[in-house]
Amino acid sequence: MTQWGQVDTGGSDSGNSRIDTGAEPDAAPPAVPPEPGLSSAEVAAAVARGEVNDVPVRSSRSLAEIARANIFTRFNAIIGVLWVIMLFVAPIQDSLFGFVIVANTGIGIFQEWRAKRTLDGLAVIGEAKPTVRRDGRPGEVSTSEIVLGDLIEIGPGDKIVVDGEVREADGLEVDESLLTGEADPVVKRPGDEVMSGSFVTAGGGAFRATKVGREAYAAQLAEEASRFTLVHSELRSGISTILKYVTWMMVPTAIGLVVSQLVVRDNDFKNAVARTVGGIVPMVPEGLVLLTSVAFAIGVIRLGRKQCLVQELPAIEGLARVDTVCLDKTGTLTEGGMDVQAIRPLGGADEAYVRRVLGALGAGDPRPNASLQAVIDACPAPEGWRTTGTLPFSSARKYSGASLDEGDATHRTWLLGAPDVLLRPGTEALAETDALNEQGLRVLLLSRAAGGLDGPDPGAGAEPTALVVLEQRLRPDAADTLRYFEDQHVAAKVISGDNAVSVGAVAGKLGLPGAERTYDARKLPKEPEALADTLDENTVFGRVTPQQKRDMVGALQAHGHTVAMTGDGVNDVLALKDADIGVSMGSGSEATRAVAQIVLLNNSFSTLPSVVAEGRRVIGNITRVATLFLVKTVYSVLLAILVVLSQTEYPFLPRHLTLLSTLTIGVPAFFLALAPNKERAQPHFVKRVMRYAIPGGVIAALATFTTYMTARAYYTGPDSLPAETSAATLTLFLVSLWVLAIIARPYTWWRVGLVATMAGAFLVVLAVPWLQDFFALRLVGSVMPWAAVGIAVIAAALIEVVWRLVDRRLPV
Repeated sequence: MTQWGQVDTGGSDSGNSRIDTGAEPDAAPPAVPPEPGLSSAEVAAAVARGEVNDVPVRSSRSLAEIARANIFTRFNAIIGVLWVIMLFVAPIQDSLFGFVIVANTGIGIFQEWRAKRTLDGLAVIGEAKPTVRRDGRPGEVSTSEIVLGDLIEIGPGDKIVVDGEVREADGLEVDESLLTGEADPVVKRPGDEVMSGSFVTAGGGAFRATKVGREAYAAQLAEEASRFTLVHSELRSGISTILKYVTWMMVPTAIGLVVSQLVVRDNDFKNAVARTVGGIVPMVPEGLVLLTSVAFAIGVIRLGRKQCLVQELPAIEGLARVDTVCLDKTGTLTEGGMDVQAIRPLGGADEAYVRRVLGALGAGDPRPNASLQAVIDACPAPEGWRTTGTLPFSSARKYSGASLDEGDATHRTWLLGAPDVLLRPGTEALAETDALNEQGLRVLLLSRAAGGLDGPDPGAGAEPTALVVLEQRLRPDAADTLRYFEDQHVAAKVISGDNAVSVGAVAGKLGLPGAERTYDARKLPKEPEALADTLDENTVFGRVTPQQKRDMVGALQAHGHTVAMTGDGVNDVLALKDADIGVSMGSGSEATRAVAQIVLLNNSFSTLPSVVAEGRRVIGNITRVATLFLVKTVYSVLLAILVVLSQTEYPFLPRHLTLLSTLTIGVPAFFLALAPNKERAQPHFVKRVMRYAIPGGVIAALATFTTYMTARAYYTGPDSLPAETSAATLTLFLVSLWVLAIIARPYTWWRVGLVATMAGAFLVVLAVPWLQDFFALRLVGSVMPWAAVGIAVIAAALIEVVWRLVDRRLPV
């Protein structure tokens, strides 16, 4: 496998490379024929023996796991027990809450199953297929079709999919940081072991599969790491924290309520049970978990339609919290393709000869990257030339090299790479390069090496021969995307391996604010604090090494920034892995797709605003509806405590609170959770929700209890409880409706219509006789109902004032 190294000066790494052996150019060793790999018969026999890489790479939970996760929850168990009790002791209308839970669970299962199908379909589209050599011919197969003993070809950016032994190595370097945590690439030679989960950073070769399927422990680790898992999410962890506190409050309160209603009051048993259950059920914010799952699932489905693969669900939430996005220029701001604009010989070199050298360099690489492909397109390979040794491209070195036999007993060694690395400061060619970079052009320097490729510094004393001027193709959607980030107050930092001036010129053409503030990464400070300050002050960074990209992400995070990193090349992997959110292009290397949380399968940078918007919709809306649910929990707990302390009957039956919850929380929350929302995501979810829910719930409970106790004093007789309950229900509904009206702001036509529809539905219940009987709601007289309305108005005004004070005096 004689393959020449790549020449990209900082973009995505691709192409295989063979390291110079140190032998004299005129004494090249004879070519060794490559191994043919398994025959078709041997593959069939291995399949028959079960020696297949059958570890399932799953993109999501199975349908059975989804069902279990949605059905067998702590609160479903509580509600289920109470539901069964109510089916035996009370009319069916007091058991409606159980049917609501069944419907909610079904909706949750259905939506997550839809999201699973979307993810599974996208995973198949985005799956990289390794190249396996069989019957002497290379061909792509699915990862699950690899058998024991297969010979798998690899090159830069390729992921090692099974454990194996290296059989061929052409300057092969493998990054094992995903397994060992060690960032430095490891040189691999024939006979060395490679582990699944690592990836190739330079060179190429082939390895034989020695462990497949479940025998490859590292493959199992890779599978676990690449699943669409519900990893850390502030939203989910915040809801879990809230539910934990709710459980602590609910248990003692429920016990006190049971004792109060069954023992102390000496009520009719069935009525006492019904009112006890009516007090316990609304304490459970069961719909909050459902709506969070549904919001995430629908977000995945919406993004899936735009060919955006979300490999970890909270990535939707995470990108919405991002305040800094680090962009790799190549493949993100520019398209992959380039064009050779000009070849400028230096020092009197012959242009025709230079083109033959460039053509020979390009012909030696079977997997050229964008810049080398442009050279190949412009310079055909000369006949009779051959490559006798190569030096692979290194993102740290910024150039590659090759020794060429020109077919006439002439042997020369050439370097191709970054002019500002290979040229001495002050040279005329470097000044010409700077002028070209200022126009946004990319420049490579072809130079003749003074010595061999195996020295400590092959570029020392190299003779400049020609400048290769490349024109980059700007992405048509990049300018609009950068403008979107600016409007959303998300800082964009361009981090590239290219010349900083050239990158700044490209960014300037796209309208990036601060594009004129360029910085050469070779001058970056080492101290994290100073590095972070430099990053805050500048926008465009050039000549950045892979390790520097990683350090820059870490420095920004240390300064309190939430960082997203985009990239498509193997030199972006370390930074992608460390960033809060890694975003890879679908056409990027397999390694970048493996570590990224989000993969843009359509390679469109313009999809990122959709991901940000989806995340903001999820976070902002769940924060809204969480307040609704927790106001109900707070007033339910406090009402139960007040009833226990006053030794009175609990005012509500389950049917009353089912009606209230449906009209003021359940139905509105579903619409609000799925509505558009462009508010920037804010941290401290629990504090933001509870600072509204606690005062709102307390005021609602006190207002309702005041109405209830007033009605108990107003109404007399043995059958007065239904009238007292109806008055209390009216107050609680009106206060809850006002909470909904506040949560629904800012108003649009459909939000106003939603609140009005819920109010109208309650009026229908009060006006239609059979609904009055069904829900046991009948307002008696006019004094007490109007008193209930008056108390509700005072409570609503108080909530309005208190919430505004909270905004001013308790900012999060």
